[in-house]
Amino acid sequence: MSGREFYTQDASARASWRLAVLMGANSRTYKFALGQTLLEFGQTGREGVPVTEFAAAYSLSLVHHLARDPQAPYAQERSEKDFLTVAEQESAATLESGRPTERLLAAAVHSMPTMVMQKFHNLRGDTAVPHTFYELAGRGAQRMVRLTPDLLKLAQSPHATGLTAELEARWSIVESSFAAGVGRSLLEEGVAIDWDTLKITDKRRRRSVTGIIEATAGFQHGHCLICGDVLTPSDATAVDHVFPYSLMRRFAGVGAWHGPDLDALWNLAPAHATCNGAKSDRLPTQRELAGLAARNEAIMNSPHPLRRTLQISLKSALPRQGAASWVQFLQAVQAAI
Repeated sequence: MSGREFYTQDASARASWRLAVLMGANSRTYKFALGQTLLEFGQTGREGVPVTEFAAAYSLSLVHHLARDPQAPYAQERSEKDFLTVAEQESAATLESGRPTERLLAAAVHSMPTMVMQKFHNLRGDTAVPHTFYELAGRGAQRMVRLTPDLLKLAQSPHATGLTAELEARWSIVESSFAAGVGRSLLEEGVAIDWDTLKITDKRRRRSVTGIIEATAGFQHGHCLICGDVLTPSDATAVDHVFPYSLMRRFAGVGAWHGPDLDALWNLAPAHATCNGAKSDRLPTQRELAGLAARNEAIMNSPHPLRRTLQISLKSALPRQGAASWVQFLQAVQAAI
């Protein structure tokens, strides 16, 4: 699924935002720090923010994540003037005081407008998302970050909580893929599922990376796969086995289940808890299968490691069928039943 096809499913500023956050290339995590800062200021309703104030919030957001995981590939070489090098060197003093040091702030003011703010709206293949969320205006000390009406509306909408959770989830996934050793494991083996916590984990450390719902809901445009309605912060949510897991137990009793692992990411979808309970162990409808295929195709258009997880499922789960797409894959699963 291309970015254009993803956007046409929900032609809105929400879809543009998700394209930028979920499907853009990630050589570092600056985009996520910028996105988080945009949403935070957008929620205040301010139309303009001085670049120094904006850079302070941006750099502080990045430093908090630096304390947990690397924000660029482990082996990536950097100069002493590189913003990430400065952030690492100034992180202890910044965290201790609760605000960026003068050196870190100066580095952010210098690098942010010429780097991440030039790239946030861009997608792979020299294309850009249909909506813009900010503009830079003025020069020098008077320079401002202008928040567009689309950003302000998005940040103050009922969708903002979900978009923030999706951004944090994507940030956690990407920074885990940068960690020494773990990154290679994620890129080669994909992720695992911890059903005790409903978390995605890396297979090497068995460490929680992020929630299944937070990591995948954006690829469904924030909708329940079963009823199609929006998943709101007030809704109780669940992770639905689109093809019921009971199939594996049922077939095991009469011989053997010859289909793919139904406990894997490809078959798991965020849903309302009430919808999931009502669905119980029934087989998916054609509409649900179409939604699952579209969701999985969207994930396949995102950077590693979720994409790798689905690539492995698509290639190895039904080797004799040789499914070339998720529509064919799901048809093969139905045939196995």
